[in-house]
Order: sequence, then C-alpha cells, then structure tokens
Amino acid sequence: MTAPSPIVSTDWLAANLSAPDLVVVDASWYLPQMGRNADAEYMEGHIPGAIRFDIDDVSDPSSGLPHTLPAPHVFASKMRRLGIGDGQRIVVYDGIGLFSAPRVWWMFRVMGVEDVFILDGGMRKWKAEERPLEDLPVRRPERHFTARLNNLALADIDDVMKVVQSGSAQILDARPAGRFTGADPEPRAGMRSGHMPGARNLPFNMLMQEDGTIKPADQIAALMKDAGIDPEQPVITSCGSGVTAAVLTLGLTMIGAKNLRLYDGSWSEWGGRSDTPIDTGPAS
Repeated sequence: MTAPSPIVSTDWLAANLSAPDLVVVDASWYLPQMGRNADAEYMEGHIPGAIRFDIDDVSDPSSGLPHTLPAPHVFASKMRRLGIGDGQRIVVYDGIGLFSAPRVWWMFRVMGVEDVFILDGGMRKWKAEERPLEDLPVRRPERHFTARLNNLALADIDDVMKVVQSGSAQILDARPAGRFTGADPEPRAGMRSGHMPGARNLPFNMLMQEDGTIKPADQIAALMKDAGIDPEQPVITSCGSGVTAAVLTLGLTMIGAKNLRLYDGSWSEWGGRSDTPIDTGPAS
C-alpha cells in the first residue's frame, strides 16, 4: 500500500469543510521584504473556520534563531489553546500557495501527527476560485494534544557537521541559487554567504506551478535528479531559517523518499557562525 498523499485539493476541502473532525489552519508567514502582513490578511478574509497559526509564536525563543521548533510540551500547550487535538484531521494552507504551509505541516508531523495535509494552491487558489471567506477570528474549545517528537526527522548542527565530514547523507538547500553560490548576499545582517560543503541546491519555488500548486510527482522526481539527489538515500533539507526547507521535504515525501531530516537551524545558524566550513560557487 502507498502512503496517502500529503496534499488535498480545494475541491476536497470545500466538500469536507463542515466535517466535525477537520481543523483548517492558516499558516501564512512572509519574509520582511515581501511587504505582507499575515495577521492582517487573516483578518481581512480566511477560509471559513480556519484558525491562525503563527510560526514565530509557536517556536523556541531561547534558541537565538528564528522560529525554531519548540519543545514538545510547549508545542502541545500551544496547540491545546488553539483547539487542535488528538484524533483530528488537519489541513494547512498559506497565502502564497506553497511557502510556509509545508513548514507547519512538517512541524505537526515531527510532533507525531499523521493526519495532516497541505491545501494545494493555498489561499491563492481558494480565492481565484471565488470560494467563501470569513473575516472573524475563530476560537475553538481547548483540546488535549499529545506531542511525540520524532528526533529522526530533525537535524541539528552537529548532525549536519558529521554529514559534511563523512558524506553519509545528502544535503539539499532550498535557497535561491545566488545565495547558495555566494554571488548574492544573505538578507540577514552579519551572515556569511555560500553553502555547506557537498550540499546540492534546488530553490524551493522550482517545485511550485504558476497557480501556487505543487508540481506533479514525476516533475519533482526529475528536478531532484537534476539537482543530484537520490531519494533512495538519506537527505537533509536546509534553507535560510527552516521554513522553505520543508517545501523540499514535502516534494521528497511525494516521490516516496523515507529517510528525511530537516535542519532546523539552517543557514541562519550555519552561516551565522565563524567555525562552520563554507563553500562558494556551484555545487561540486
């Protein structure tokens, strides 16, 4: 048997929106240079019943890095207050279509949730199809949430350093090519440019079609092959701050890859230190 797809269509969501076990989550998040406000957009209009999930709020403030994964008990507490609990089906979307929703999908999965899916095309497609919206905040009753952290899906800087030294896994970087090669500066001040030695590059937006939906699995497989990635072998995904790395994790999941980890600190951690090796230029 094949695993269920991590993607659901707008048609499916519209048909199941009133299901009592369904929770819709607005996981929109934007980079400062995008000039968009996720909270304001949610209040202007969101999918009926959708609750607001703030990546920056559901994070570990003690890490010193942007929106890193919180401890399981903290995640469980945040979800309980949002009204997300055990035994529910969760559908996550964002305002771009395929940007921050995969990060929240991954967060739920790494915390042990299996019934979590991404709305293909997100709010962008939902609006284009003139489907219903509401502009009132959604409050759900608190519900028990059990968090079981899957450490095998998570990579820290020590794990990545070992891979760089041993070549025991593939590293796939979701940042734009210019940042990966070091030709373009990092958007965060004081950050070195370049990539981890041995890493490969596949900018996350390459997996997205013009309407914000994800490309078919055969096209994703071709992109992975062109990037030099073998999905049968272990892969660690990375990006600037752990958000768009999850887009690559999603793509790899869709083509059947199993041994996947996401480097939560990503380039914010690696490029922000002085003791980590860096290469520039194209992947070797």
